[in-house]
Amino acid sequence: MNSIFLRRSQAVFNIVLFLLISMAHFCYSNHFCANSSAAFCSFSLTTYFGTKTRYEDVNPYLLEDPLRVNRDQELLSDSCTPLQMIAVIRHGTRYPTKKQIKKLKQIHKMIKEKARMDTELVMDLKAWEMWYTDLMDGQLVTKGEEDMKNLAVRLASMYPSLYTHEKFKTCQLKFITSSKHRCVNSTTAFIDGLVQNYFGHQKTQVDGLTDVGCAQYVINDELMRFFDHCPKFLTYIEENDTAMHQVDAFKEGPEMRRVLKKIASALHLPVKNINADLIQVAFFTCSFELAIKNENSPWCSLFEEEDSKVLEYLNDLKQYWKRGYGYDINSRSSCGLFHYIFKSLDQAVSESNSSQLISSPVILQFGHAETLQPLLALMGLFKDEEPLDANNFARQTHRKFRSGRIVPYAANLLFVLYHCETASTSEEKYQIQLLLNEKLLPFPHSEKNVSSYQELKEQYSSIFQSCYFKDECELPVINKTSAHEL
Repeated sequence: MNSIFLRRSQAVFNIVLFLLISMAHFCYSNHFCANSSAAFCSFSLTTYFGTKTRYEDVNPYLLEDPLRVNRDQELLSDSCTPLQMIAVIRHGTRYPTKKQIKKLKQIHKMIKEKARMDTELVMDLKAWEMWYTDLMDGQLVTKGEEDMKNLAVRLASMYPSLYTHEKFKTCQLKFITSSKHRCVNSTTAFIDGLVQNYFGHQKTQVDGLTDVGCAQYVINDELMRFFDHCPKFLTYIEENDTAMHQVDAFKEGPEMRRVLKKIASALHLPVKNINADLIQVAFFTCSFELAIKNENSPWCSLFEEEDSKVLEYLNDLKQYWKRGYGYDINSRSSCGLFHYIFKSLDQAVSESNSSQLISSPVILQFGHAETLQPLLALMGLFKDEEPLDANNFARQTHRKFRSGRIVPYAANLLFVLYHCETASTSEEKYQIQLLLNEKLLPFPHSEKNVSSYQELKEQYSSIFQSCYFKDECELPVINKTSAHEL
């Protein structure tokens, strides 16, 4: 009997051990566990980090090989030759901003001074070292440089005929950047990636020319930070306290109140001492620690999946109403960038028709999530049938507009123009594909992965004819007499 009991006990032990190992492998394969003290995890917080999402969480295969090219998609080939690539690229991984660091200091100090019980979680948060400083203020981190270098190598591998050393050497690769340090540094890191790809070593630079090619870039905030140059956007959205009323309402809504109560209980703090902004910065700190240091921070242990969904929606609401479909001026402020992109494509078509060399076969523009999101909205991408608002959280579970999947760190939108020899008419000779984060992006008018260039221009004819930056962004002239009477 004892031997039978022992065998059964051993069998049960083996089953339990197998299940624990399987759970641990599940967590490892998801590359992140929500709770560092848990024996296993059931979900990954990284799905919900919004604009603070690592690029690798959009393309998980890069965690194993950061230089792997996604070849499981139908890029045009055979009879079609790439003529030009125009890219809009978000900067790489960055430090928190000074504003975020200030809020983090506030909640960390509150926990250290006012938490009423020393549970394991509270003790871990009290022991956590506040290592962020105001000087970091959104600067590019080492991981962000790697984001850009690796992206450069992958794009050069995807489109070798565009990213030739000869084109790089003769300054045919054009680099444009926002004036922000994280964008300028992303640009130079991307160039470093190209140099290492060509020659396997770092560049040395003198007056924009390297020992192996051309590393000149142009700062152009009117293109990359158009929102700062749009008076209508600044007045009606950026400086208008009521513009984010949907975001403010959600902060006070039932979903957010539930999260506040839960977090206050876990921290043993009065719920009146915390608010949505402090909880959101705690959540973002979890994402920063993962992205910057590849660490599972104790801040992550505060949150479960349902909390994360609510906080992701809060972030998406802000993006929607400030950079996306919430107000027309958000997207229409990007008209200048839209026209610049298509003017460059038109020039490549014209040069090709005249049997000339393409003067700018690659144009790389480095900006922000706030650069990309309005442009995508202007083009009608990731638009939900029902607008996002404070009251439809439950109905938006499967929404298209999820900023973490659209504009993570190092997000990139590629316009790739092709010349196709087998086309039967001149209109069909030029084909175009869009890629977002190195994945083919279906065109909203057809849901196909390729379009003739002429057809695409026809689809956006209203933007070409009526969307001009100066007209869109100019504030209306108010009659002073009429205003006084009102």
